[in-house]
Amino acid sequence: MTGDNAEELAVEQALALVGGRNHARDRADDHACDRVDDQARDRADDRTGDQTGDQMPHKQNPGEPADPHPTPYATPSAPFAPSPPASPAPALPWDRARAVAARAGRGGPLAVVRLPLDRALGHVLAEPLAALTDLPSFDTSAMDGWAVAGPGPWTYEEGVSLLAGGGESPTAARLPDGTAVRIATGARTPADTTAVIRSEHAHVDEARGLLSTRRPVVTGQDIRPRGQECRSGDQLMPAGTVVTPAVLGLAAAAGYDALPAVPRPRVDVLVLGDELLAAGLPHDGLIRDALGPMLGPWLRALGAEVSGPRRLGDDADALREALASSDADLIVTTGGTASGPVDHVHPVLAALGAELLVDGVTVRPGHPMLLARLTPDGPHLVGLPGNPLAAVSGLLTLAEPLLAGLAGRPAQDAYRALVHADVPGHPHDTRLVPVVHRAGRAGGRDHVAPLRYNGPAMLRGIAAADGLAVVPAGGVRSGTEVEILDLPWAPATPWTEGCFT
Repeated sequence: MTGDNAEELAVEQALALVGGRNHARDRADDHACDRVDDQARDRADDRTGDQTGDQMPHKQNPGEPADPHPTPYATPSAPFAPSPPASPAPALPWDRARAVAARAGRGGPLAVVRLPLDRALGHVLAEPLAALTDLPSFDTSAMDGWAVAGPGPWTYEEGVSLLAGGGESPTAARLPDGTAVRIATGARTPADTTAVIRSEHAHVDEARGLLSTRRPVVTGQDIRPRGQECRSGDQLMPAGTVVTPAVLGLAAAAGYDALPAVPRPRVDVLVLGDELLAAGLPHDGLIRDALGPMLGPWLRALGAEVSGPRRLGDDADALREALASSDADLIVTTGGTASGPVDHVHPVLAALGAELLVDGVTVRPGHPMLLARLTPDGPHLVGLPGNPLAAVSGLLTLAEPLLAGLAGRPAQDAYRALVHADVPGHPHDTRLVPVVHRAGRAGGRDHVAPLRYNGPAMLRGIAAADGLAVVPAGGVRSGTEVEILDLPWAPATPWTEGCFT
């Protein structure tokens, strides 16, 4: 992490257009005994040698992602009691963990609010945007010039003009054949208008009171007919569209004063660790908190409304109180997800009777990430590892698909790109590697280049990246296509050849 204030400002400015929030957290919950039975069967599969994650659980609805290995800290007869499971659930493969998070986010009905146009920017449309009027709502001139009827030359009345937004001239409500009238861009064309002649193509003989044209006239030229863009009732944008400035303009043109939107999910950020400093240089075994400043802007870029980070240190009681009192839709914690002497996340979740949906993911960095549901109808918690790049991995693996579902956004479209350079892989796990996109040279294909600073505690690579390559176990050779996860901003400064590769 650079810690440079100017770079932080640049990142904040790059995150201006975000959308979505969802207060509705209700979802139909499977019976605890069914989940425990599924978990036991999956563990039996693992013991017989299935380590790929392709095995599907027994309870699965058609067309839906595989069910997770939910680990209730309760027995089937006493849901959500603070008794830990007898043995931990296996870590999920990376793609399956993302599917679990996405499914959890889509678990309940979306809330809908109506927001005035000046407050709707960055939210997600809760309903399709249908036109309330024809666009344009009447025939209009596309150019400054002359509205003409019939063949020319045309007579005209001196001093008479049709202006945008102006009332109709009594003499121009209907345009008889052989006549013309001056017209401005956007003005309503009179009935029976054949075409509009642009000012630069017209020749006016003031002495004779006649208008002629230097070019052939085509019927309908430079007229925007009523309904050219849409008819009343046409769908302009589907539900799930992020409201951008252009969508606001379209909505206003189509007759809207307010838009049906999904409220943004509310997120609390809890920073754990006694070793973290909020300011100043590292000293005496203390290090700067890199995640507190980073998570708020990043989560806002994912469509959330984020409270300021709360630094709790390594205090189990403070963590339990913060979780129990939160009214957020999602709580994100940093650090404390492993099994060290001050890693309190698992014990506190057990004490609160939470349910683990994901407890570890076979991905590097970020293996000890987790996803939990605090109560059957309550908020979710994403536990991020404490190392900065490992936390980024957790954000994109669990928080991003979960928030997309809560906010009513479509999931990020997966795509693949060529990678230039061999990328080593983990022997068994997926790797997420920061990359930067490159345009092809001399007719070559566009590609991505891996960045060198990609250790779990490093942020230098991700700060220069515009995506993460999903590298399968064993690695990939140069020229191989890999899945890419886009980041919601471009690098704050131009990437310099050779600095990071």
